[in-house]
Order: sequence, then structure tokens, then C-alpha cells
Amino acid sequence: MNKLFLSSFVAVALATSLFAKENPEEPTQTRFESLSKLTKVIGTVEKYYVDDLKLQEIVDKALKGLMSELDAHSSFLDQKASKEMSIQTQGEFGGLGITVGMRDAALTVIAPIDDTPAFKAGVKASDIILKIDDKSTIGMTLDEAVSLMRGEPKTDIKITVVRKGENKPIEISMKRDIIKVQSVFAKKIEGENLLYLRISSFDTKVTSEIEKSIKANKDVKGIILDLRNNPGGLLNQAIGVVDLFIKDGVIVSQKGRDESDEEKFEASKLGFKTDLPLVVLVNEGSASASEIVSGALQDHKRAVVIGEKTFGKGSVQAVLPIDNARTENIKLTIAKYYLPSGRTIQAEGVTPDIIANAGKVTISDDNSFKIKEADLKKHLEGELEKVGDKVNEEEKAIKDESKTVISKEDLLNDNQLNTSLSILKSLIIMKK
Repeated sequence: MNKLFLSSFVAVALATSLFAKENPEEPTQTRFESLSKLTKVIGTVEKYYVDDLKLQEIVDKALKGLMSELDAHSSFLDQKASKEMSIQTQGEFGGLGITVGMRDAALTVIAPIDDTPAFKAGVKASDIILKIDDKSTIGMTLDEAVSLMRGEPKTDIKITVVRKGENKPIEISMKRDIIKVQSVFAKKIEGENLLYLRISSFDTKVTSEIEKSIKANKDVKGIILDLRNNPGGLLNQAIGVVDLFIKDGVIVSQKGRDESDEEKFEASKLGFKTDLPLVVLVNEGSASASEIVSGALQDHKRAVVIGEKTFGKGSVQAVLPIDNARTENIKLTIAKYYLPSGRTIQAEGVTPDIIANAGKVTISDDNSFKIKEADLKKHLEGELEKVGDKVNEEEKAIKDESKTVISKEDLLNDNQLNTSLSILKSLIIMKK
């Protein structure tokens, strides 16, 4: 009888619960009731959970869960994570030189940074990281993954990636190293009076270095600005670079939840340095600040953008302390970036004016790695069973950034750069 009564009670309770969800007139919980519910759950976990957890541990787990449910870039930073973030912002740390993000719930490489362990080992933009050493990344947060990849210089690490066009996951082994990034490279193109400017990331000196290169090459007839595999960086440097090429107008705006939170960043006549014909190279590894630069120059019709659609990271995060000593923080998405035309970057990216595929020749990739988010977890779990292939040696080819001239052979091996050269020559002819 007791079991029958209990079953009947559960059935009635479930039916009542379902009816309550379907009833549009059901009042929403008050602020007090919502906070009271959270307190009760925490108290219940503390009292009945199988393992003896301290209240601080339970609260920290609750905060991590809350932040991860907001979006891929918001997170709770405990004392250890806050300390690691502080070390990273000092500009020198042990790691791989790889920028990652969450795309369709999968840990995805935005871009390897030039001349770093990840770049030398053959890691590519859009690789999906399946495992870090022997730990699966399925269900792992972005901060947890970054924490695993950072570490003492000269220590070994292995990542397993899924790459479009490859039948099996690829294992890539490398050693962590101190990450020091040279952000700007300036070169001439063999046989052409043109300037090639490469920005690998937007650090504190990018605008001044680009301006210096423009002033040192006043005789050139046009400029190629290469932002491929550039994961972003400082907003003020992105604004500064665009300002070098346009005389006036909005470069980017930042909009929060309320309309009153909108902030616009505009060009200044003092910043303008050149009106030479300009093309911009981007690919799926171009993100954040590099999307602001390419998108703003595109909207102002100041440059022709060439390459592949960019990553689509256009949200703004702020690090906000939750204690007076600032030992614990939350990283919270507070706004989104919008280009001069009003279009958003977030999850949309920048579509080039001219699509050009990577490689020696332009090939349409009909076998791209495409999968719905709902199927992704099952798919990646299946991929774990196929681990085994090592990265091909030929994929470890490294661009020699120390060279000051781009040769004709370099152009033949880089379809996107070769395409940009042809377009730039056309722009120069049209300007005459």
C-alpha cells in the first residue's frame, strides 16, 4: 500500500508540475524565492551528497556551472585561474602559442601564433582538439583546456585533433616553451614595388610598427595587409591600425544590454597616414581584433578583403573582481562589437569580397568537416576510437618570417597571397 500510495503521489506531483509549465498564467518566482531556491539546493548538496564537500567547494562549482551556461567566453576564475590569467597578461608564459575558442560546443583552434611550438608542430586553424594528453575535451570548459595546455617550458604535451579532410584524428606532440610573439613583419614582393605587412596578433606596439613600416616605404604603389591566423588582441590597436588607412567615420561600436551602453570609436584625421590601394588577407583563423580591422576597412570601401570567412568572435569580456583582494574574479561577456555598417561579428564573421582558398591552387572543398551541434558530442566520442595518426612531416613546414622579400616561389605556394597580388595590381591600375 505504501508503495502504491507513493507511486500515486509521484504521478500526481509530476502531472501538477507539467500543468504548471504549460499554464501561461503561472506567476514567475520573485527575486527572494529564486535566491531561496539556490540556497536550499546548496544546503541539500552539502548535507546529503555522497562525498564530504566543503561549502566553498560547492559554491565554486555552482559559480563555474552558472558562468559556463551563459556563453563560451564567460567563466569563474578561482584563485588559481586568476593567478594564471595575471601571468598571461604580462606577455611571457609557458605554453604552446595557440589560441582556442568554443565553436558548436567543441574546443576549436582559432589560430596558432607564428613561430611557436604549435605553429612549428603543424597545428592548423579550425582543428578541433579532441584530447589534451590523455584527457578528453568533451564537456571541458575553455579555461580548463587552456590551463592544461599551459605549463613549464620544455615539458612535453600531446594533443589529438580532428581536421577536415582527414579520415582519422591526428596526434601532435610538442614541447611547451616561453611564448614571445613578434607581431609585425614587413616585406617587399620580388619584382614588384609593393609592401607586404603581416600582423600575427594585436599587441601594444602594432599600430606604431605598422606606421613605421608605411613611413619607411613611401615609394611603394600598394599594400597587402595579411591578417590570416591572427587571433586578435587589444581593441585600441585594432582601432589604431584602421585609423592609419581612413580619414574619418566610425571604426567599431560596442553595444551592451542597454542602448545607453553603446560606445563608438571613430577615426581621427591625425591618425591617417596613407591612401595607397590596399587589400586585406583573412581566413578562418582571423578573429576578434583582426575581424574589426578587416570588417571596418571593408565597410568603408577602403580595402578589398580576400581569403576565407573569418572565425566570428565579436563579443567583449570584462574581468570583474568578486572579492576585495581581487584574488577571485568572473570573466563576463558585457557587450558585442558592431562594424560601421551596423553588422555584428559575433558568430557571423567577416565574409571576404573575393573568396580564395588556401594552398597552391584554388580547390573547392566539398568534403569540409561540417556537423550539427546536436550531433557533435556523439561524433567526437566516435573519433576518440580512431586515434592513431601522427601529423605529416610536410605539414610542419614553417614560413621563414626573417626574410625581407617574398619570392615568386613563395607566391606560387600561396594561392591567397597570389590572388591578393593580382587584385592589388588591378586597384593600382584603376586608381591611375
